[in-house]
Amino acid sequence: MVGVNSTALAEEVERWGVNMPVGVTQVSRETYGLHMDIFWWCVGIGVVVFGVMFYTMIVHRKSNGAKASNFHESTTLEIIWTVVPFLILIIMAIPATKTLLKIYDFSETDMDIVVTGYQWKWKYEYLGEEVSFFSSLSTPREQIDNLAPKGPNYLLEVDEPLIIPTGKKVRFLITANDVIHAWWVPDLAVKRDAIPGYVNESWTIVDEPGVFRGQCAELCGKDHGFMPIVVKALPQDEFDQWLQTKKAEAATLRALTEKEFTFDELYSQGEAVYNRVCAACHQVNGAGVAGVFPAIKGSAIATGQMAAHLDIIVNGSKKNPAMAAFGPQLSEVDIASVITFQRNAFGNNMGDSVQPIDVLKFKQGGQ
Repeated sequence: MVGVNSTALAEEVERWGVNMPVGVTQVSRETYGLHMDIFWWCVGIGVVVFGVMFYTMIVHRKSNGAKASNFHESTTLEIIWTVVPFLILIIMAIPATKTLLKIYDFSETDMDIVVTGYQWKWKYEYLGEEVSFFSSLSTPREQIDNLAPKGPNYLLEVDEPLIIPTGKKVRFLITANDVIHAWWVPDLAVKRDAIPGYVNESWTIVDEPGVFRGQCAELCGKDHGFMPIVVKALPQDEFDQWLQTKKAEAATLRALTEKEFTFDELYSQGEAVYNRVCAACHQVNGAGVAGVFPAIKGSAIATGQMAAHLDIIVNGSKKNPAMAAFGPQLSEVDIASVITFQRNAFGNNMGDSVQPIDVLKFKQGGQ
């Protein structure tokens, strides 16, 4: 093709590709190889079957004077078309079984990570490390609303990627908090349903550093398409450094729970939390969406009793399931700050605030 950029052409072919990816793990490569072997077996079978069929229709057609044979049954043919497919299936089953045994071998893991699906984000908890965090979509709202050009990783970018070390066997314990989700990362050959009250297992070993993207593969609600997964594999020394940083952040956050914040500190942080967590439903101006998401501006919750405001933020709403329980999703500092912001922004002007230690006591005692 004269005048066609080969790199651009390759990228276009990749973008419109319909085949499964080779992946970056041994299991993903074996799965891809098995898929292609079975595919070509099926192609071969199709060529033989349709070849014989078309040959028979053309050569033995009535216009050539051919006459159909008249017989009731043939034991030989019955045996052939029973035994041959059976042998083909056995030949296919042997490599498939070997690969499946590897996929379901959860022994001798180096690290366990609990993956919990929420509407519509993922929580990752590193067992034994006291490190956990939520991972949410970070694609700007302007791109989603077609007000800005879409980035190269549109709807496949998050604020907190899952970090794992290279060369280590990492086991994922996958569950959900609300409805059924599915944790799917094609390059890792990992796809498991996340079911409330049930734990599914999967694992991976990534040999080389890289960033691998996936999505929730189960229709889980209106924002199903806004629930991406990003896994970042780091060399062991870089992973250890990242893990120590996260542990230090967790320790700092626990210490902040007992700190007395000023009103301005709470309001400022609360505004950032609101824009990140609440604005998608209740709107940046606090006006909400009529008939769907109630307004914060002038609402009975934001201008009423503090206990009721704490309760709906921490425990969610029983009357409106769309209002999730943010108690396990946000820190005490974030909850205190966003409540303070909501009670004083949008013209509410309640003039009060809540401290992180009050949120912690409410979580522990319910009041």
